[in-house]
Amino acid sequence: VLLSLIAIIWRYSSHRSSIPCPTWLSKLVELDNPVLKNNSARQIIQHLVLKPGMEVLDFGCGPGRLTIPVAKQTGPTGEVAAFDIQAGMLQRVRIKAQAEHLDNIQFIQGEAGAGKLGHNQYDRVLLVTVLGEIPDRKAVLAEIFDSLKPSGILSVTEVIADPHFQRRASVTSAVSSVGFVEREFFGNRISYTINFEKP
Repeated sequence: VLLSLIAIIWRYSSHRSSIPCPTWLSKLVELDNPVLKNNSARQIIQHLVLKPGMEVLDFGCGPGRLTIPVAKQTGPTGEVAAFDIQAGMLQRVRIKAQAEHLDNIQFIQGEAGAGKLGHNQYDRVLLVTVLGEIPDRKAVLAEIFDSLKPSGILSVTEVIADPHFQRRASVTSAVSSVGFVEREFFGNRISYTINFEKP
């Protein structure tokens, strides 16, 4: 009941302004939803077709639900950039990385669109239930486009349980407007992943 009340308050507040998931709720977002299976870390990562040595950006990484397994798959020759606005979230990722003896994770704290992503750097970029939290999404998506290597993939996952849920048409319109081309769709209208390619 308490979790339901928190979710309702968070959803209501989030419609008034862009509020990222607070660090104190990180335990909640670390769990895979047993009903919305398309949002599981395993499913999202499977759609990325990762290879050892790849460079991946987990944008809005939160407590590292995907950062850690992606770092394992890209291996010691690859690198994962864990990007988040909240220092507390990045600290949770650091603790997990140390426990798993992973040293191929770079930690970047900053606001979306602050110019910290580099140019033609990443093979994959993850946006998992983050797009609705970004105020100037066109500028941020353009920056992500620039940060990807040619033929790189931007993977966007949205799930109805998230307070900032974005419908497929809204996501496709926003992402396509900066130059991405939709390649694959997985899931359904309330829980899905879309992979977009940088031509």
